Amino acid sequence: MDPLVRPEVEDYARYSTTPESDLLLEVTKQTQALGQRAGMLTGRLEGRLLNFLVRLISPQQVLEVGCFTGYSALSMAEALPEGGRLYTCEISREHADIAQGNFDRSPYGGRIELCLGPALDTIASLQGPFGFVFIDADKANYPAYYEAVLPKLSEGGLIAFDNVLWSGRVLDDKDDTEDTKAIRALNKQLVRDKRIECVMVTVRDGLTLVRRKPAADRKTP
Repeated sequence: MDPLVRPEVEDYARYSTTPESDLLLEVTKQTQALGQRAGMLTGRLEGRLLNFLVRLISPQQVLEVGCFTGYSALSMAEALPEGGRLYTCEISREHADIAQGNFDRSPYGGRIELCLGPALDTIASLQGPFGFVFIDADKANYPAYYEAVLPKLSEGGLIAFDNVLWSGRVLDDKDDTEDTKAIRALNKQLVRDKRIECVMVTVRDGLTLVRRKPAADRKTP
């Protein structure tokens, strides 16, 4: 992922944010050993933001699409209220095994259920409602994930989409790759959808927060 913010500014923001737990620091080191794939790690700045949002919303159920090595799931599980549950979707057996090992070492791991397989199938099988949804998976399916999770989002619930700036490639008219086109399509769709309100935040690679409007405030999109 190419940096959108100067590295020294990113570092300053990260070290001006409450540190993560020792276990999450271990997960970071473990993930960095995977090489280039480590760029998918959520990291302290965004991980603490997810933790902060879950703590504010206090949802009974959270859904994550894209688990990787478990850093973001553990960040959110820390903040769940008593009896809260987090479902995380992962299609890679390798990543799922790494993540489950990290969950097993965490005092919050019992709050997490790892669902192996295509995320759209998993979403269809879950009842909801979800007070918070974090989507950080294959970009080509972002629009499909949105339509799948929105009906299962609680009144006033939030969805967070990661990588919505896609290292700035959303601004490159010459980039017509499937992933870039899907992110552009999602960004346009969200801002026009009368069912929701959204704000794009320039944290790391871009994070769009989507709030489902109460039924009385919705209009046909």
